[in-house]
Amino acid sequence: MDSKLDTIETDTEATSLQSIDEKEDFHGNSSTTSKFRIEDPEIIIERIKVSNDLEDVLVEDAEFVIDKLKTMDTSEALKVLGQAYEYFQGDMNFPLRTMDKLKMLLQGSDAYGLGEDLYDLDLRLEATLIKYHSPYPEVRSVCSPVDDACIPCETFRVYLIAGIWTAFATFVNSFLYWRQPHFTFTSQVMQILIVPTGQFYSRFMPDWRVGYGEYSFRLNPGPWSFKEQVLATIMINAGSSVAIFLCYVPTMQLEMFYGLHWLSYGFNVLMGLCCQFFGLAVAGILRRWVVYPVKAVWPTILPTLQLNRTLVVPERRTNVHGWTVSKYKFFNIVLGCAFVYFFIPDYLFTALSTFNWPTWIAPQNNNLAIIMGSSAGLGFNPVTTFDWSMLNYSNSLVLPCFAILNRYLGTFIGAIIIIIMIYTNYESTAYIPPNTSTVYDRYGVKYNTTRVMTDGYFDAEKYKLYSPPFISAGAITLDGADYTLITFAFVYIFVTEWKTITKAFTGFVRSLRHRDSNVLDEFDDPVSKLMRRYPEVPDWWYIIVLLFAMTIGIIAVRCFPTQLPVWAFFAVIGITIALLTPGLILYASAGYMFSIQHLTTLLGGYWVPGSGIACIFTRVLGFGMDEKADLYVGDLKLAHYAKLPPRAVFRVQVLSTLIQVFISGASWEMLRKGIPDLCSLTQKSKYTCTFAHTMYSQSLLFGLIGPKRTFDEIYPVFKWAFLIGALIAVPCWFLRRLFPRTLHYWHPVLILSGVTHWGSTYNLSYYTSGVYLSVTFMWYIKTRYTLWWAKYNYILSSALTAGTAFSGILIFLALQYHPKELNWWGNTVSDAGVDGMMTARVKHLAVDETLGSAQGTWS
Repeated sequence: MDSKLDTIETDTEATSLQSIDEKEDFHGNSSTTSKFRIEDPEIIIERIKVSNDLEDVLVEDAEFVIDKLKTMDTSEALKVLGQAYEYFQGDMNFPLRTMDKLKMLLQGSDAYGLGEDLYDLDLRLEATLIKYHSPYPEVRSVCSPVDDACIPCETFRVYLIAGIWTAFATFVNSFLYWRQPHFTFTSQVMQILIVPTGQFYSRFMPDWRVGYGEYSFRLNPGPWSFKEQVLATIMINAGSSVAIFLCYVPTMQLEMFYGLHWLSYGFNVLMGLCCQFFGLAVAGILRRWVVYPVKAVWPTILPTLQLNRTLVVPERRTNVHGWTVSKYKFFNIVLGCAFVYFFIPDYLFTALSTFNWPTWIAPQNNNLAIIMGSSAGLGFNPVTTFDWSMLNYSNSLVLPCFAILNRYLGTFIGAIIIIIMIYTNYESTAYIPPNTSTVYDRYGVKYNTTRVMTDGYFDAEKYKLYSPPFISAGAITLDGADYTLITFAFVYIFVTEWKTITKAFTGFVRSLRHRDSNVLDEFDDPVSKLMRRYPEVPDWWYIIVLLFAMTIGIIAVRCFPTQLPVWAFFAVIGITIALLTPGLILYASAGYMFSIQHLTTLLGGYWVPGSGIACIFTRVLGFGMDEKADLYVGDLKLAHYAKLPPRAVFRVQVLSTLIQVFISGASWEMLRKGIPDLCSLTQKSKYTCTFAHTMYSQSLLFGLIGPKRTFDEIYPVFKWAFLIGALIAVPCWFLRRLFPRTLHYWHPVLILSGVTHWGSTYNLSYYTSGVYLSVTFMWYIKTRYTLWWAKYNYILSSALTAGTAFSGILIFLALQYHPKELNWWGNTVSDAGVDGMMTARVKHLAVDETLGSAQGTWS
């Protein structure tokens, strides 16, 4: 096939991209004085970060940009760049170098200083990229600026193949969710399984037409397409995880916690449908806030799109910084290596996973374990792991480097706070392991809720005779930071994104008045323009889903002894929707979603005093909408980038949700009846249910005991956290406005979110190595070897994750489900000391000594 680029004339010989990179100034332009024609293909390809090989299959992006460049005149370019310069102010994903370049271009050729020809080239090219492609290199590396509406998308085989794989992944993931660490069939893994299935189907199934008239369809409409692959991925991604409500069932149902025997499969399905469809409805309603705006980059979904392109779209041989291996081959090589390697840290030499090597020097030294330990300690350790599942805990090859560094700074600050608390014995924290979710009584053992309950409710007289609850310094840090974060993030994001929020709200109200209007008409970016050819999902469709979820929820709350009044059910919905908007805006740009689950837990304790169960229900309703809206919105952005029909995406999300709820509920029933000692911290197959213990502690402290006692008597510092967060938000925003360049990559919400990393089994050891990876790949390689990064980075992340997941699942099924222990020093040294045994603490209770004040001083 002839290429347009073959006929383009240049005034100079083709310049290699490597030489261009070496001569770049701060503009990102070549400092050579040679004159290039506007249509020089090498310059175009370098600028859109595709490849330095003109025969690359993605060269159509360069051809497209060249065609649009010919129609871009100087006056239009200046207008486009002026609007962009204003719009992207303060956007941390928009490179400072590019922002400086726009400023220089807007000042004219004399200020630009590279001559009239190069000024005209860069002026028109930057405007063309922004108007017709994307201003972000990350997006340009995975998203094409063109669309073919004739490519098969919503086909019968998508529903068949994705439906089967969704059911399979839901069952397996629900079964393994309770294990620590748990392995899941991630979207990367499922994409690998979808491709051969789709290709097998397209090759061997007959192409019959089934149905009648307009209701007919083809069974096999040609080769398995890229759009079918992405739609199938969205269907599996939406339904392959454990249903949100099921995450809370062990805390309520098992005897070691609340022991509610009335929880049944039917009730779990009702609550599962309520939570899942709430998330779907809210995601659709909020799409004009967090999907369609250009600044909603959604870095977390870019690897998924890149992997889909790699697996399905043909690729020709290219040369990038000396690398000629194709993305597909690179993916398979890395996947195979990761699969084999993971046997070492996960089974053969597990000390390489929890690499708490400083504690091996003196295993029984409490202070050493507290500071440098990886299990009970804080993880001050420069080399913490050789296990990809821990290296990738912060998604280091996907999230922007600024996000990783900001959150790590917050985690480090949290560690310092914990050290201060335990060594000053603040609120008896010296007698408790520094970073655990377990709640203790005054005797230093796990809190026994049955000693303060009567008929499922709190009994004040029993409480006076027993003990107030005590939590670790890590848990205090987590709760205090989380309460501060809620009000801080709400205020900070609203003042920084006020224009986006108000514009989207106005558009939502307008769409309700004019039901035939298209949401995409409100947006003028290239992808939205292409998507206007497809019928949009009306807002009232999502409102119907929301009403359905509310109806199901009311039936469940009223017909079962949930201890939750209906008015509290509606209150949680309103609060969650209000807080979701700023939360999703942050997630869309930085890959972090601040959760409101602690707030809804607290509110449940106020609304239904003395009930730990009602507290759990308010939390699961808030978290269910929060978590699922995050997932569904991300899939909507993925579909937006891939140019999928919105109504097709809506249909697969609804079907996938139904599959997920019914199958994950059945999986829990099998697990509950088939696994002995389920959720015990000593369970042989590691089904320890970490989250169930954390939830139990939270519901005990803020539900059963109640927030009033907790805030007034036990931990009074908590009640000031909300006020502090709200008060410091505006000064932080003003400070960033005052020093926009110096503080460009400073994000106080992300820093504060890092402080919330504490309070369970996670510590610095889960994040330190991720910082090394992020600085290497998301900053150094991205800025120095941009073309290599654009081609291989997301593929590397996906391959490592997929290979580790496949290996972990095989190891679990073959060697750990029915344990085949491998006892040697490399597998026992990490657990041999007080760090591995989770017993490290600054002080130990003496005989007849108790925590806190004397009995009778609490009420």
